Amino acid sequence: MTHNHTEPMSPQSDSVSPSLGINIESPKGQALSGAPTEPLQSSASTVVALDIEHVAVADDPRQWSRKRKLITLGVIAFTAIAPALSVNLYNPAFKQIEQQLHASSSQISLSLSLFIIVQGNAPLFWSAVSEIKGRKGPYLISMIIFAIGSTVAALSKKMSILIAMRVFQALGSSSALTLGAGTLADVFESHERGTIMGIYYAAPLLGPALGPIIGGLLTSGFSWRATFWLLVIFAGLALLSYIFFFRDTFRKERSFAYQSAIARARRDQARKNLKHASRALEGRLEKKQPVDDNADGPPAHSVSPTRRASLDGAMGAVGIPKVDDVVEDIKLSLADVNILGSAWKVIKQPSNATTLVSTGLYFAFQYGICYTAAITFAAAPYNYGPIVIGLILLSFGIGCVGGSVLGGRWSDRILHRQQVELEKQRDPEGRAKLSTPEMRLRSTLVVMPFLPPSVIAYAWMAHYKVHIAGPVVVLFVAGFSVTWIYASTLAYIVDANKGRSSTAIATNSSARGTMGFVVAQISVPLQNALGDGGLYTLWAGILICIELLTILVMYRGAAWREAGEAKEAARIKAAQPEEGDTQNEKA
Repeated sequence: MTHNHTEPMSPQSDSVSPSLGINIESPKGQALSGAPTEPLQSSASTVVALDIEHVAVADDPRQWSRKRKLITLGVIAFTAIAPALSVNLYNPAFKQIEQQLHASSSQISLSLSLFIIVQGNAPLFWSAVSEIKGRKGPYLISMIIFAIGSTVAALSKKMSILIAMRVFQALGSSSALTLGAGTLADVFESHERGTIMGIYYAAPLLGPALGPIIGGLLTSGFSWRATFWLLVIFAGLALLSYIFFFRDTFRKERSFAYQSAIARARRDQARKNLKHASRALEGRLEKKQPVDDNADGPPAHSVSPTRRASLDGAMGAVGIPKVDDVVEDIKLSLADVNILGSAWKVIKQPSNATTLVSTGLYFAFQYGICYTAAITFAAAPYNYGPIVIGLILLSFGIGCVGGSVLGGRWSDRILHRQQVELEKQRDPEGRAKLSTPEMRLRSTLVVMPFLPPSVIAYAWMAHYKVHIAGPVVVLFVAGFSVTWIYASTLAYIVDANKGRSSTAIATNSSARGTMGFVVAQISVPLQNALGDGGLYTLWAGILICIELLTILVMYRGAAWREAGEAKEAARIKAAQPEEGDTQNEKA
């Protein structure tokens, strides 16, 4: 953390809570976005009633032209293909890798599992960094790591090196999905996020289906190393798109994580300043003006008015600046990144925790069905090769893309309908009721009845080895339904975590990656023990349970979320000085 001396600034000015009127740091003399245009108080600390997402900022991304917004969407949607494509692009090359690198099947499985869990949990780091240093830097650094990992993987002559480079690939590619959602939250308002999130998430959904097809063609035409060289080329194109077409969307005034870190840093700085001032007084103050001070006492912002006046008077008499005059402007560094703390603030909300369980299991299902279906259709009586299997799974991928785009758009439409209805329900003073993020989840009800039956249908079609047309149809329906629900839920996670959307999506990614890792380890043993019929009947039951969790959040989530925000606001206010004390200190 570095410090630059500026005008005096009160250390309590930067605590923030979204939509609860806590003090936040905002530009001087600017109006809040979407608020009346009268200037705000000309001070570094402004009390606002709007949520943190609408604090006034310079070069507001939400005021960009439609063209600039769509370019941003295009860049991050393109780069989001990398993490999905790199998961299973080299799956068709397993036999070649086993032969050329003398690898065992357990080593191959380890390379897949490690990739999934690292790709799922690394976004916690990238999102925390992006909330302090901005979005563009992490995008560029992570894609460089991805390019290096892909290059060394293509040149690997030992399986241990290939496994290590798969971890590097996962670390580098993981930022695209998480930071992408946070970037879209920076640029687009909540009423259009469902559609935008659906389009953005649709791009990587084709990865699980296209990966085996492309990987099979490259492996057959060249070798397994060609799959990694393709990813090197992709990483290069992604880097160029970030450099030339991407403008950073992060604004510190709208980041809850940044404002909280600033508040902590200034409290620490005020404490240090008071300690230094006390020590200086001991050496320079004569007995004419004794001051009772404890170098290890409380921070400056909690000093009583009487003690502060005595201390400031004595310091002025001997030429030492007042405590407030040496509280410096703070510039945060990577040392201020609080990965676990940021994630915990998301997880501890019951509405978030319940939703994370749901989205994690939805993703685990998507991964598991693609993984085990490839095994099913490679075995007798189907005996299909990797390219044909990829074409079969393409039906699932196309269903996922359709569900993502249409589901996101439908969630926006449902949210708009709810807002119109609330406009009609005004209180006696003529104020309309406010919509809540949970209203978006009602869009999932239309497809929930189709998901479990389609999974059961696939289970027993695959079990009894019916004609391939049947599994292709039900895979499409299952993919469409599960991703329709997921797209709406993803938009909800962003809307429900104002000021920390990137962290919320990263925590969601961690839940997905962890559950995907577990499914990768247990799917094949369960498939061998229960068969496809038993395995996916079990999955149908799990999906019914998580649909019920989504409904629970739909009706109880708002109360949980508002109670959590109220507790957080009370905690922040308790750490601030009383208004009277502040005025006395300034006097």
